Amino acid sequence: MPICRFPLTAAALALSFASAAQADEGMWTFDAFPAAQMRKDYGWAPDTTWLDRTRAAAVRLTGGCSASFVSPQGLILTNHHCVVECAQDNSTDQKDYLKDGFVPARREEELKCPGQQAEVVTAISDVTGRVKAAIGALSGEALVKARNGVIAQIEQEGCTDAKTTQCEVVTLFGGGQYKLYTFRKYSDVRLAWAPQFQAAFFGGDPDNFNYPRYALDAAFLRAYENGKPVKVASFLKWNPRAPQVGEATFVVGNPGSTQRLFTSDQIAFQREVSLPITITTLSELRGRMISAMDESAQQKREGADGLFGIENSLKVYIGRQKALNDPDFIKSLADVEADIKAKTLGKQGVGDPWSDVGRAVKAYRDIYLPWRYITPSGTLMGYAKTLVQGAAEREKPDGERLPGFSQSNLALTEKTLLDAAPVYPWLEQIELAWSLSKAREYLGADDPDTKLMLGKEAPEALAERLVGGTTLADPVARKALWDGGSTAIAASTDPLIIYARGLDARERALKKLVDERYAGPLAAAGAKLADARFAAYGDKVYPDATFSLRISYGTVQGWTERGQQVEPVTTMGGAFDRATGAAPYDLASGFVASAVKIDKAAPFDFVTTNDIIGGNSGSPVIDRAGSVIGAAFDGNIHSIGGNYGYQADVNRTVVVSAAAIQQALEVIYPAPGLVKELKGK
Repeated sequence: MPICRFPLTAAALALSFASAAQADEGMWTFDAFPAAQMRKDYGWAPDTTWLDRTRAAAVRLTGGCSASFVSPQGLILTNHHCVVECAQDNSTDQKDYLKDGFVPARREEELKCPGQQAEVVTAISDVTGRVKAAIGALSGEALVKARNGVIAQIEQEGCTDAKTTQCEVVTLFGGGQYKLYTFRKYSDVRLAWAPQFQAAFFGGDPDNFNYPRYALDAAFLRAYENGKPVKVASFLKWNPRAPQVGEATFVVGNPGSTQRLFTSDQIAFQREVSLPITITTLSELRGRMISAMDESAQQKREGADGLFGIENSLKVYIGRQKALNDPDFIKSLADVEADIKAKTLGKQGVGDPWSDVGRAVKAYRDIYLPWRYITPSGTLMGYAKTLVQGAAEREKPDGERLPGFSQSNLALTEKTLLDAAPVYPWLEQIELAWSLSKAREYLGADDPDTKLMLGKEAPEALAERLVGGTTLADPVARKALWDGGSTAIAASTDPLIIYARGLDARERALKKLVDERYAGPLAAAGAKLADARFAAYGDKVYPDATFSLRISYGTVQGWTERGQQVEPVTTMGGAFDRATGAAPYDLASGFVASAVKIDKAAPFDFVTTNDIIGGNSGSPVIDRAGSVIGAAFDGNIHSIGGNYGYQADVNRTVVVSAAAIQQALEVIYPAPGLVKELKGK
């Protein structure tokens, strides 16, 4: 996702932080879809059969994206930026699938995506009573341990077949509800088609979080099982028609995270502490990356995906900081909090959870920096931490393990650790040295944690020694350590394993402090805050996003920006008009070569009023008939403020149309096999 062009003014950020959800607002769980409200707004709402069929076709990708099945042969529609890592992992200096695109002639040529897993929700059940009973009157670290223990037990009971199923207890309303989501998982996911990166990312950084857009941000994956494409019963009908202004649209996917239910103390912590540090340090990493990538064409290719992610994240964090520095915006948030307090504060069963949150946040300020920096960054460092922690955790009873190592999560943790994927030493050294230098900067050179992490070495020298000496880039070496457990970890002479062993005790001690002083109190207060919301507004509220399956409804509609109407639909010809020949507005070579064949009047991208956030990337955009007419890939500039609230008149979802994807499949990056498959032939 590219650059923020419009500033976040007070007027633009006067979001409707609705006490109860208003028209088109809400990322609703499937078991609580507001059918009555939609029927009131639109004169129609989907029934249970429609919802069940759609839910069964929705896919969650472990890379942090959403998707959907669009054929009975396991074909999955998602965004190009959701498969960039897969394309890059499979690329070489001789064959660059980001530069050239990927169009296999046969299914046998489809490329495996390391670490990727596709998951489909098959059931949702309420386990709130069981989790709250286990928590009881506990507090602090004891609360966290009891909660994690019963969650691990529920997940293990729910999924006895670790090969094909996965269970996840999702925390909603900050601890007000707990729902068990059961998934059918597919661990063999392959790239089936992708356009050139320049086609998907036309307009580059200047157009990110902007509109009009002319981006072909779409790709296809395929789920396999036992070496063959899976046969799925539920999939969305492919419908490459033009979107109609005013028609109802649904976005089904897994929005990653929102903070719409945060208290004023939590908002203040973001504004004063976490966002400024994140923006400052990420900006430095971006600079280091660009400098290193300029050294060679190879490093430019190898670093492209990482730089893309950093720049996109910076857009988000800068936008959030602007929002939270706007006094009118903050007043809007405070007014909502005041309204809830006026209706519920001090009443039986509610008490004063806002003060409880305030005390927890104050305590967190004292431990945030060491907790943030105790584990340095990098893929190799992540492998080392997983191996060291995993050896110890797998020896414990399931209910006592750290998250990620319980039986229900172990298969995915192992897959992520052991799947073969390229590792670039120069990039690893940059990330590791950067994170170590930031730890020293923010903690201070004399801080005990700084000394633990650096000893007497400089960040750059330590990073060079650890990355240069480790064998963890080799999946065979990782597997040997994983299979060997504690004995292998204790005996290892790998410098990165030795380093991770040295940090492990301190990280565990800090986690204990975080659980005792922050996570535990927040969980207890969150349950009371949820009770307050329900007491004030009934069931017309929805939980914050948690990368769990949600559905939103809206309509194809533009908006007014600075007194001018932004039309909702762009055309294929508009990309040619917008092109300048200079990056990032240079047309992809596939577009240039196919210029005379492309239907210039065909729709390209469009916008809707659907309420989404990061994590919804790749979500199918579905019409009333239940067919897919596009894939959500971005939001406009106002959607960044949507992290804290939603404003129907300017908040927009940006979608690549199925019509544009069809054009690409037929004439720009021809894939006749996929065209036939999508037609059901």
